[in-house]
Amino acid sequence: MYKYLPLQLLCCLFIAISGTAQKNTEQYQLHIQKTSERIIIDGQANEQTWAGAEAARDFFMVLPMDTSFANVKTEVKITYDDHNLYVLAICYNGAPGPYVVESLRRDFAFQKNDNFLFFFDPFEDRTNGFSFGANAAGAQWDGIIYEGGKMDLSWDNKWVSSVKNYEDRWVFEAAVPFKTIRFKKGMNKWGINFSRNDLKTTEKSSWAPVPRQFPTVSLAYTGTLVWDQPPPVTGANISVIPYVLGGLSHDYQNKTPTDYKKEIGADVKIGVTSALNLDLTVNPDFSQVEVDKQVTNLDRFELFFPERRQFFLENADMFGNFGYTNIRPFFSRRIGLNVPIQFGARLSGKLNKDWRIGIMDMQTKSVGEMDLPAQNFAVVSLQRKVFSRSNIGLLFMNKQSINYKPDNDPVTPEASNYNRNIGIEYNLASPGNFWTGKALVLKSFSPNASGRTITHAANLNYTDRKWALGWQHEYVGKDYLAEVGYVPRTGYIRVNPQVGYQFFPKTGKILSHGPIAQSVYYMDEKLKKTDYETYLSYKFNFRNQATLTALVARNYVKLLRPFDPTNSGMDSLQTGTEHRWNNVSIEYISRPRSLFTYSALVRYGGYFADGTRLQVTNELGYRFQPYVGITMSTSYNDLRLPTPWGKRTYWLIGPRVDVTFTNKLYFTAFGQYNEQTKNVNLNTRLQWRYKPASDFFIVYTDNYFPEYMSVKNRALVVKFTYWFTM
Repeated sequence: MYKYLPLQLLCCLFIAISGTAQKNTEQYQLHIQKTSERIIIDGQANEQTWAGAEAARDFFMVLPMDTSFANVKTEVKITYDDHNLYVLAICYNGAPGPYVVESLRRDFAFQKNDNFLFFFDPFEDRTNGFSFGANAAGAQWDGIIYEGGKMDLSWDNKWVSSVKNYEDRWVFEAAVPFKTIRFKKGMNKWGINFSRNDLKTTEKSSWAPVPRQFPTVSLAYTGTLVWDQPPPVTGANISVIPYVLGGLSHDYQNKTPTDYKKEIGADVKIGVTSALNLDLTVNPDFSQVEVDKQVTNLDRFELFFPERRQFFLENADMFGNFGYTNIRPFFSRRIGLNVPIQFGARLSGKLNKDWRIGIMDMQTKSVGEMDLPAQNFAVVSLQRKVFSRSNIGLLFMNKQSINYKPDNDPVTPEASNYNRNIGIEYNLASPGNFWTGKALVLKSFSPNASGRTITHAANLNYTDRKWALGWQHEYVGKDYLAEVGYVPRTGYIRVNPQVGYQFFPKTGKILSHGPIAQSVYYMDEKLKKTDYETYLSYKFNFRNQATLTALVARNYVKLLRPFDPTNSGMDSLQTGTEHRWNNVSIEYISRPRSLFTYSALVRYGGYFADGTRLQVTNELGYRFQPYVGITMSTSYNDLRLPTPWGKRTYWLIGPRVDVTFTNKLYFTAFGQYNEQTKNVNLNTRLQWRYKPASDFFIVYTDNYFPEYMSVKNRALVVKFTYWFTM
């Protein structure tokens, strides 16, 4: 019972916090009127409709301080017709000089660009929505908002925009089709907010005020868009996205013949209702997805890399965000990375204002040479809104092998008969977002499973302008198994308290500064200590948006299984050995408005087996805005260990060049030299977005042995996609 008592107490506290009164935003209203005039998206705003539209003005400053109106003036107007929602933003100059932009690439880094963004909450649930916008050079930004203020910029859909620069202002104009977004039929009020980032004055602002400790995307602080009549339902909403692919690859290492690739496939998106979408895919291909950024792995557990494939992204929070960072019962990257996907379907979206649903089914092929059977992956997720912004979620996940034939060889997770997970969680978000948290219980089912297959966890956080307080605990049973999830370790109890405070000087170069104390403490299921990390850091936030962080930490590890501290295949430290060390680090990130930017982290201290570790990482960047960006990332690890390991050094070097000829034509070339894995990877990608959400890709990849730069393997892929809307 001791394992469940903290969960029970936190659940009671969650309910008490969730029931607090909803904040009043009725004073921030923008009325929208339908237009019969044709709106041309050119950034000139010379239609008569714009002259008569109601304007959102008097933005509030969010950064550097949130106690006054913004100094940089912004004006926004909105209208619509039977097909599109139109947005016009006039962004006046805050200071003389050129605008600050990173490039013309889509989904730019918010902190490195002068930009304007707008956020829709079409259900007024203050939890889910959409974001669109552009930087001052016209590069587009679009994404899905989930969990009240988090952005998924991997989402991509059809819309158009234009940015035009004038002497005293830049103007953003956009048309977002109603078929692109999901909304509840018949609602005449939406949540809405606008955000402006002006790096020349280091000022971030929003129309409806947002406290500085929260991002401007926070849906807890939206105003209200009041429609003159409910937005139009556009009828049939069906999109077909076929692709044609050709390519070749050659494995020089294993001296196999050249493999020629010719494939066709398609995705289909069907708007079942204005708020519910059905996605279908047949023979999907993800070769155009950018490769993962490599890291030097000196950890005892599996690393996490995010999902990037387009099919899995819409409403992905219903599936992939169930659980915690290291307790994910479902992780879509487990599907189709090593075996081809035959087909899949996903139904996701809103049933009404209070209910969301997600149903996914994916089928993979069998791979004879790998002894992998065909497998089916089925996921059902259901979410019910409670109180003002909280919700209760239910998840069921089933992985089933087709025509399963066990043999005498050990069964791997990839080839097991079945694995099932069921779980329920409560997500807390108070009306003003000061209190957030989660409580969950999971159970797994597998062949011959017995013992401790239960997992539960909970956390509670409080954040205001000065204080950041948090508590999290986890219990993962030794026999809990999530084969289609991400759970790097089992059989532990974890507690994680943290506290932070910020001071705000009235003058000077420092905007805020303060300490953060945190401890991550692990025990086994008998409450015996296995490892911990306790650290104290101090962070300085400068008015020019540079940051400086210093940290001291104390570590302890009792190994529960053999571990090679170099992760290079050498001898391992034995189970049960204990290791203690201290380390210090300092990190500096330069101001983002400079053409030359840099960041550096230096960490030094002890390591396993009474060794030492020096880690130096940095990133240097220079931009010839807005067309060319050059970055060089390096990571150096110096390990000093006793025999048999001795001195080990690992370099990880990653140069990258981004060329954005226009906001529709991009070229990227980057390399990765990883001394730990003894590999050099070169990757180039040309992308031409010839129509909204329709692309032509050329991707070329090389892998080399670093000693003599002899080729391991080489591949070239050409891919064409087109988005038909009916």
